[in-house]
Amino acid sequence: MPSDFEIFLACPPGLEPLLRDEARAAGFNAPACTPGGVTLRGGWPEVWRANLCLRGASRVLARIGEFRAMHLAQLDKRARKLDWRAVLRPDVPVKVEATCRKSRIYHAKAATQRVEGALEAAGIPLSPEADLVLRLRIEDDLCTFSVDTSGDLLHKRGFKTGTGKAPMRETLAALFLRGAGFDGAMPVIDPMCGSGTFVIEAAEMATGRAPGRGRAFAFERLASFDAAAWQAMRADVRPCETALTFHGSDRNEGAIANAVANAERAGVAGCTRFRHHAISDLTPPEGPKGLVIANPPYGGRIGNKKLLYGLYGSFGTVLKERFAGWRVGIVTSEAGLARATGIKLEAGPVVDHGGIRIRLYQGRIDG
Repeated sequence: MPSDFEIFLACPPGLEPLLRDEARAAGFNAPACTPGGVTLRGGWPEVWRANLCLRGASRVLARIGEFRAMHLAQLDKRARKLDWRAVLRPDVPVKVEATCRKSRIYHAKAATQRVEGALEAAGIPLSPEADLVLRLRIEDDLCTFSVDTSGDLLHKRGFKTGTGKAPMRETLAALFLRGAGFDGAMPVIDPMCGSGTFVIEAAEMATGRAPGRGRAFAFERLASFDAAAWQAMRADVRPCETALTFHGSDRNEGAIANAVANAERAGVAGCTRFRHHAISDLTPPEGPKGLVIANPPYGGRIGNKKLLYGLYGSFGTVLKERFAGWRVGIVTSEAGLARATGIKLEAGPVVDHGGIRIRLYQGRIDG
């Protein structure tokens, strides 16, 4: 196994440039967009750091081997030549998942069986219930082997246990914050905050908290894992102070209780404020102007779409009357709902969110 290999950072299609920019800002080497994510090169320490520090990646794959195969016998022979023990351990079971596309090997189950045979020959145990996943992608006869180094999807930070209806994934919220112009140096308000995802993500970004600090990862069960180096890396990421406060409100009292508890678990209770009130009671806090961002109800998600135009219109009126000069970001599935705010908003790329096609509409409130 070489010390330098390709690392793939997965994210929702359409948001690759935002994840690339985050990886570049975090000091990763030459991140580049590719469909469904971002590629970069590095070694195992970069894999660990990507899982620990990148807020927008949904999982991190390590490309551990690659060759061409035109038929199953060739796949079997070449897979047995890979140094599996350099990456996988004889005491940790593995699950193999294969996909085939535009290749002479077209039977994914048969390809999976050949790779399983190669692993067994190398003394690597197999289990269909294993948490550690080896992925084989065969495309145009090129076989690429990747280890899923994350395990659970990376939006599972380990702090948000209380959620309401249609929660926003933390990874998606982080990318939308970046897409709306948030840089960690401005206040954020979410007037429909639900369980507090946007507010907590913004507070963590501003205070330099690593998103993966509270959870375990699949790479900890690989042969390449160095526990002492990993602990040193985690200890090196120290949170900083911020003078900013990040605000959330919601008309649902239970959602506010969840948001407060989630912020406490995440360690950002000191710089977040959550209040129970309607949008009509929303007012800007004292201090600098910043970003108002919200994931309001939309027709395909909650409620009747026709009843929502009034909500969006009222929201826009409040923003125009009280938040002049602030940035605004609205996540919704309908361009008409975004237009109902009466604010000039730029539409971002379409993103799949639980089977619903949504966009971030963002801009600045005149004034």
